[in-house]
Amino acid sequence: MLELQNVVKHYPVDEGERVRAVDGVSLTVAAGEAVALYGPSGSGKTTLLMLVAALLRPDSGAVLVDGRDLSTLSEREAARLRLRELGFVRQALHLMDSASVLDNAALKLLGSNLGVGAAHRRVAPLLERLGLGERLEHRAEQLSMGERQRVLIARALSTEPKLVLADEPTSNLDSTRAHEVLELLAAICHERDTAVLMVTHDPRAAAHADRVRALRDGTLIEYTPDELPSAVASS
Repeated sequence: MLELQNVVKHYPVDEGERVRAVDGVSLTVAAGEAVALYGPSGSGKTTLLMLVAALLRPDSGAVLVDGRDLSTLSEREAARLRLRELGFVRQALHLMDSASVLDNAALKLLGSNLGVGAAHRRVAPLLERLGLGERLEHRAEQLSMGERQRVLIARALSTEPKLVLADEPTSNLDSTRAHEVLELLAAICHERDTAVLMVTHDPRAAAHADRVRALRDGTLIEYTPDELPSAVASS
């Protein structure tokens, strides 16, 4: 489903120096598999997700989703890919504050011309599973940070995407809700044969993945979940 082939993305800084945000990364994520990228802030995790979402283009190498090289897509084609085939859970908690939880969660579906009623029926079970069943008609401005995060997760999953990208999906959640969200992502991955790529600095989140890679200074290192926290901490 997802294949990264020696992907490089550097950023210029002062006096000709360059930040090696992503530096020769190769990775595959199969349908029905959840892979976690574990590492500290500044390790290149978010840049890598932006490349996979076709929001950035690599300096070299290739990002392939379902066999398509994303660098060949036009802006319109990339936007269509993000709308229909990718679910992206980002750290920014952008919701329409005056709109209901249902409307916010259904936003991608409404953008794909599904009727309002059908879109609401599609997202309501996801919101229920995320513990928001009693908040469906509440406005977004009435929600806590953790509740807003869960609405965005429901939105990302609403179109039944082939690939889900999750950027620190538990960063605004308490431990109980974080566990529920991670269990849901794992269940969706296996139920729908969806590929999941999650970046996190939380070893508990990484432990929910089928495979884990440590990302440091733009490069990947392979660890198993039980080895990861101590290994990264000592590196």
